[in-house]
Amino acid sequence: MADVLLVEDKDSLRVVLRRTFEARGLTVAEASDTYEARRLLGSTRFLVVVTDLRLPAGSGFEVLAAARESDAETPVIVMTAFGTIEDAVRAMKEGAADFLTKPVDTEHLMLLLDRAIERRRLRTDYVLLKEDYQRRFGLPRVIGDDPALKETMMALQRAAATDTNVLLLGESGTGKELLARSLHQLSPRARGPFVAINCAAIPEALLENELFGHEKGAFTGATGRKVGKVEMAHHGTLLLDEVADLPLSLQAKILRLVQEKQFERVGGVQTISVDVRVVAATNRDLNEAVAKGQFREDLFFRLSVFPVEIPPLRRRRGDILALAEVFLERFAREMGRRGLRLSEQARRTMLDHAWPGNIRELQNCLERAAILCETGEIRPEHLRLEAPRGVPTMADVIDVSGTLSEVSRRAAEAAGKAAVAHALAVAAGDHRAAAQALGISLPALERQLAPARGETARDERGERTEPHS
Repeated sequence: MADVLLVEDKDSLRVVLRRTFEARGLTVAEASDTYEARRLLGSTRFLVVVTDLRLPAGSGFEVLAAARESDAETPVIVMTAFGTIEDAVRAMKEGAADFLTKPVDTEHLMLLLDRAIERRRLRTDYVLLKEDYQRRFGLPRVIGDDPALKETMMALQRAAATDTNVLLLGESGTGKELLARSLHQLSPRARGPFVAINCAAIPEALLENELFGHEKGAFTGATGRKVGKVEMAHHGTLLLDEVADLPLSLQAKILRLVQEKQFERVGGVQTISVDVRVVAATNRDLNEAVAKGQFREDLFFRLSVFPVEIPPLRRRRGDILALAEVFLERFAREMGRRGLRLSEQARRTMLDHAWPGNIRELQNCLERAAILCETGEIRPEHLRLEAPRGVPTMADVIDVSGTLSEVSRRAAEAAGKAAVAHALAVAAGDHRAAAQALGISLPALERQLAPARGETARDERGERTEPHS
C-alpha cells in the first residue's frame, strides 16, 4: 500500500505537492489524468487520494468514483481552482472526505491530509478490534455496526494502548463491564488478572474489606488474613463498577490507590504497593455528584482522565436485530432448541420498543421468549414487551443523559429544528412566509438553515457571511 495518490495535471503544482508530502515521510504515486489515476487505483491501495477536479479527458469526480470502487474506505480530497458550492456539495455527497479550493495552502492541505489518514487508520483499527473480539469472545455481532458504537470502540482501543485511567459512562445494561474486560484484553496487561467489584452491591460496612482485605484480628471473626480485590488485581486491571456509589469515607483511600498505587489492609499498618490500572464505570452524572458534595472532585479528575461514553440501545437501533440473533442462537444452543427464529411481527415489535433496560433487557427478553415459545417461531406475545406507544417519549427523541442544562439545551435545539422544518413545509419552501409564521426575521431563519445546508447566510444587515466551519 502506498500512502498518497496525487492526481494533478499541472506539472509544477504536482511537483510542489509531492515534495511537501514526501517531506512529511509519505510515499507518493502521481497521475496527470483520469486514465493513469484509474490504472493506479486498480493495482495499488492508497491511504488517501488527492485529486484535482478538472483533468484532461475526465474529471475528479471520475477519480472519486474509481477510488470508491477500488476501496470504499479510501478518503478522497478534491481540489479545484473553479470551485462552487454545487461542486462541493456534489463531491461530499459522492463520498469525498474534504473539498479544497486553489491556490492551495499547503499547510491547510496537510491538515486535511493528516485528518483523512487518521480517519482511515481508525476505521482499519475498528475492523481489527472486531476481529479481536471474534477471536477472544466468539461473539462478533454483539459489538454491532452502529456509528455511535464505532466511535466508542475506537476510543476504547486508543485507551487500551496506554495505562491511562478510563471512566466508562453509560446507562444500566449497556455493557460497561464487558467493555472494561475488552479494554483489559486489548491492553499490555492482558496476561494479568481482571478484577471487578460493584460498589453499589456491597454494604458500606463491608466494601472496604472487600477492596483492601484485612489482617488477622482486625475485627471479630477475622481469624486469618484476607487478600482484597485490589491486591488480586496486581499487574492487571481493577474495575470499580458503579463508582458513583462509593462511600465518601472510602473515596480518600481510592484516591491514594489511584495516585500512589498504595494502600493498607483493614487492621493493618504495613503499606502495600500494587501495580494496577483502575477503570471506573457509572450510570450517574459524576459532575452533579461532585456539585452536591457526594463525590470528591480530586478523585473525579483522577478517574476521568479518559472518559468513554457507551451509547444506549435506543441510539443503536440498527444493532437491535443483530444482537437479538446472537442471543437467540446462544439460548437455542443452551436449551437444545434448534431452529428458533424471530417472526416478522416480533422483529417489528423489537424495533418499536424503547429498551430502557438496554442490552440486558434485550438479553432477558430473548431468554424468556425462548422458554415460552413452543414452536420454532417467536411471536410478539412471547417477547412480552409493552405495546409501542403512539406518542414517543422525550428519551426516544433526544439524548436525555447529562445535566439538566445540557438536556434542556438539546431539547430546545431539537424543538427549534422541528419548528423550522414544519414552517417551511407549510409555506411550501417560501422562506419569507416561514419566517413570518415563526415570528422571526428572514436573516434569522437563514442563519438557522445555513449550518445544516452549508450555504452562505446573511447577517442582520443583509450582508453575506460565510458559515462557520
